[in-house]
Amino acid sequence: MSDPFQTPGPFQPQQPYQPQSQPQPPYQQQPPYQQVPPSYQQQQAPSQMPVAAQSGLSDNAAGALAYVTIIPAIIFLIVAPYNQNRFVRFHSWQSIILCISAIVIDIALSIVMAATFMFLPLLHLALWPLISLFWIAVWLICLINAAQGKWFKLPIIGNFAEKQAGA
Repeated sequence: MSDPFQTPGPFQPQQPYQPQSQPQPPYQQQPPYQQVPPSYQQQQAPSQMPVAAQSGLSDNAAGALAYVTIIPAIIFLIVAPYNQNRFVRFHSWQSIILCISAIVIDIALSIVMAATFMFLPLLHLALWPLISLFWIAVWLICLINAAQGKWFKLPIIGNFAEKQAGA
């Protein structure tokens, strides 16, 4: 009896697979797919490049991203290419001050609303969505203007942010 594992069947190849070898390039020569085009070989040094090319984010995108939460705004004030840009610093400071102002005003309005809740219980239900809608509108206006590259200053907050940013 012969061993059934030794005889070639329909799912076993007759001969083992051997890949066809391609000719190797001569020693110390790059294959054609690894050669760098001549236009890319003579680039400027990283210190001579503009800030946007080094960081990967444009100024408009960084300014708009500062309004997403307070965390990117703080990071942009710390990280080197962004903290040197007046536009990004201005929008980062304005975002931080806007966030702090919104929290303080919301706490103050909550105290006032709680005091008036005993006399006018439906006032809280009517005013709180309008206040939230106001903060969302202010936030969207700031975000869109920063994305378009505009120096949009809020009435009181913008002057303080401009002083902090050194703009």
